[in-house]
Amino acid sequence: MKTTATLPRTSVSTLYLSAPEAAELIRRKGLPQCIAGIADNIRQDFLRWPDFDKSARVANHSLDGVIELMPISDDISYSFKYVNGHPRNHRFGLPTVMAFGVLADVATGCPQLLSELTLTTALRTAAMSAVAARAVARPDSRVMALIGNGAQSEFQALGFQHLLGIEEVRLFDVDPAATRKLAGNLAGSGLRVVVCSSTAEAVEGADIVTTVTADKTNATILTPEMIEPGMHINGVGGDCPGKTELHADVLRGSAVFVEYAPQTRVEGDIQQMPSDFAVTELWEVLAGHKAGRADARQVTVFDSVGFALEDFSALRFMRDAALELGLGEHIALIPALDDPKNLFGALRQPVIQPSRPDLRLAA
Repeated sequence: MKTTATLPRTSVSTLYLSAPEAAELIRRKGLPQCIAGIADNIRQDFLRWPDFDKSARVANHSLDGVIELMPISDDISYSFKYVNGHPRNHRFGLPTVMAFGVLADVATGCPQLLSELTLTTALRTAAMSAVAARAVARPDSRVMALIGNGAQSEFQALGFQHLLGIEEVRLFDVDPAATRKLAGNLAGSGLRVVVCSSTAEAVEGADIVTTVTADKTNATILTPEMIEPGMHINGVGGDCPGKTELHADVLRGSAVFVEYAPQTRVEGDIQQMPSDFAVTELWEVLAGHKAGRADARQVTVFDSVGFALEDFSALRFMRDAALELGLGEHIALIPALDDPKNLFGALRQPVIQPSRPDLRLAA
């Protein structure tokens, strides 16, 4: 099924969605609706798992962080995301995570969409967490602990509220200012917000525990004595070599689910474990090939590192929503040539000003 062609193949126009326009899109569509829409796309695309040419992301690491490229394609569309992770960026007034991405036509290589993905990554991470929790958490889960109250935390809380029915969030961060920020942003959401003084206090009685810490270190945010029967652990923060959040014994005592095992074994919490440590790729559960949760007392872990297919799904959603709402602009990212064999001729052509998107171009 054709999912991503939005412009005639004779066109070299690229739809550009800036960060301010992405924020406007989210405001107009509604944050819960955006997370739900991306979650629906993720589920659809995971059910087409064999259709995709998959690879682990390419990462360039430095002392202060990492810059990564995340490519994927099916036989119709190609996408990539450029994304960084720099935990100390707040010193420079910059987000920890910044990203942009492209959707392109496989048949011609034409880039069809160039979009911000900083806001969108937060949406898709919450959406992916919710898709996994729907598949393997207890369906009666109503209380979630949020360990790490930084930039991703509001999206996780609201995603789980609207997609899984979470009613109470228990918050802890080593930085009290981050917790105050999160509690303030959740005011009026309908969630019961409980501020806790430690990780152990926050996870006590929680059905779901989301860890979304930023420090690039082999941490043990959750230890075995904190784990209660039936918990689902949504491990989001461990996402690169040398960065973990879960004690190895937590993993040994749980059923562990991952996105793409070759990537997660390098970047996820399971990097601590032997190469033959048993994990289940989530698409297999969604497709009914393998079981999810065995019973109400089993502890489950979603070792989430972020995978390119989720960004593919998110870009599809943002493109469709931008066209629906008339947001973004068409830019001449690629030169339009009277003679495609005469690239030098582009130097003699007049400048063409960008235009607003034409909804009639949507397929």
